[in-house]
Amino acid sequence: MNEEILERAYQESLEERLIAYLARTCDFSYEKAMNVYYNSKLSNKIYLGKDGIQYLDYKVLVQILLETEKQLLEGDW
Repeated sequence: MNEEILERAYQESLEERLIAYLARTCDFSYEKAMNVYYNSKLSNKIYLGKDGIQYLDYKVLVQILLETEKQLLEGDW
């Protein structure tokens, strides 16, 4: 496996944990948590690997999302 494949597998696993934790923390359905996450600026930063943000713990990333993108949490997904 090359580095790019390993990085993508890590990112997918991170997103799964992050979405599941967001759903539990906010008492959202998994579908709503997915919509909130994938419509966030944070998901784009993780995808692009900006500033190494993808290496933070998924719980920390959920906390960042909750603090910086509150408007997404109020949306009716």
